Amino acid sequence: MNKLLAVIKREFTQGVRSRMFVVSTALGPVVLIMLLVVPGLLFRIKAGGPMRVAVVDQTGRMYDRVRDSILRSDGVVEMPGMAEVAPGGARQMPRGATQGRYEIEQGSHDGQSFEQVKRSLSERVRKNELDAYLVLMPDILESGGAEYYGRNLGDLISVGRLRDRVSRAVIEQRMLDAQIDQRRIDELSKDVHLNTIKVSDRGEEKDSGGSFMLAMGVGLFIYIAILMYGQVILSAVVEEKTTRIVEVLFSSMRAFPLMAGKLIGISLVALTQFIIWAVLFFIFALYGVGALAASGVNITMPQVAPSFAVYALLFFLLGFYIYSTLYALVGSLVTSEKEGSQLAFPVIMLLMSGIYLAFPVIRSPNSAFAFWVSMVPFFSPIAMLVRIVTETPPFWQIALSLLIGIGTVVLLTWIAARIYRIGMLMHGKRASIPEILRWVRQT
Repeated sequence: MNKLLAVIKREFTQGVRSRMFVVSTALGPVVLIMLLVVPGLLFRIKAGGPMRVAVVDQTGRMYDRVRDSILRSDGVVEMPGMAEVAPGGARQMPRGATQGRYEIEQGSHDGQSFEQVKRSLSERVRKNELDAYLVLMPDILESGGAEYYGRNLGDLISVGRLRDRVSRAVIEQRMLDAQIDQRRIDELSKDVHLNTIKVSDRGEEKDSGGSFMLAMGVGLFIYIAILMYGQVILSAVVEEKTTRIVEVLFSSMRAFPLMAGKLIGISLVALTQFIIWAVLFFIFALYGVGALAASGVNITMPQVAPSFAVYALLFFLLGFYIYSTLYALVGSLVTSEKEGSQLAFPVIMLLMSGIYLAFPVIRSPNSAFAFWVSMVPFFSPIAMLVRIVTETPPFWQIALSLLIGIGTVVLLTWIAARIYRIGMLMHGKRASIPEILRWVRQT
């Protein structure tokens, strides 16, 4: 026991004093926020100025209303020399206009056939004079048919916004043709502002997506922590094996307490970092959110039960011990750190699968799929926490997931202990699968 405690103390002290621990503790929350927020912000950025779109109206009466719908409520700026009052009850709008997201012009026929107009506009698209052009089919009011021709179909946000606003223009024109007053059309076309309110055992809570962000944040944190400290365990085991320090260690203590002390010591380092990040998150939730709200930023923190902190700790430790045991096992089988990184790839893919499976779990946390995923010990540290945050399952499911996970840790530790000593003393070649199975069967 004294030797086990000595190993734990050494691993913990060495871990918290390392430069990596200080840097990762400071940058961890920043990186997590960037992973959650920055991709969405970058995806919304429209670089390179407004999107230049020509509208070919084959109906002869929809251009002004479509242009009006696309540019509505977006701060329209008149383009020089192009102004006209829209007919048919539509609002007054410049003939060509821009508003930061779009620059709209009419695709003129000028006596040309429709195919000639398309060829001319396609050539302008290829020459980068236009970004896209939109064709309103003659029967668009009956069938809703329209065609979009563009150089870049990857801009899903702009294309989706165009589709929605053209649809709104068509619906408004249909109502106008049904002799509904323009003012009444405006009233009927008002957008719906949907407030999201979560119903739970604690009552009703307003939620603007905070639960989703918290669930993904917790999942990403566990993924990053396990990946980072798993690599630390792998490197430490390989270093002890290649430098033959392990032979000296085995002369004074058994393999099991050496491996267990290493895992427990590094897990305490990870837990220390976990607690520091949790305290920083709590301080931000207590003071930072209020300060941002006072400055006009619309931000709300999701309400979670105090028991969530306990569950987060338990599942974090569960996931850490499962994957760290696998990393230690890989380290004892290889002859170099490069070889270990290659052999650890299946472990990384297994861990990444837990993140991917979290998305359907978030959408249906009480489905049969979510239940079985949260019971698999390699996925449960992320999947079950996601279920707890989004829609807390019955306690028996949480307890069953923990018991299965604990049983998996015991089984993996038993297998690893049989392989660890022989694998750490083997040099010159990587162990084969038949050899590993033979080590496991040995008493």
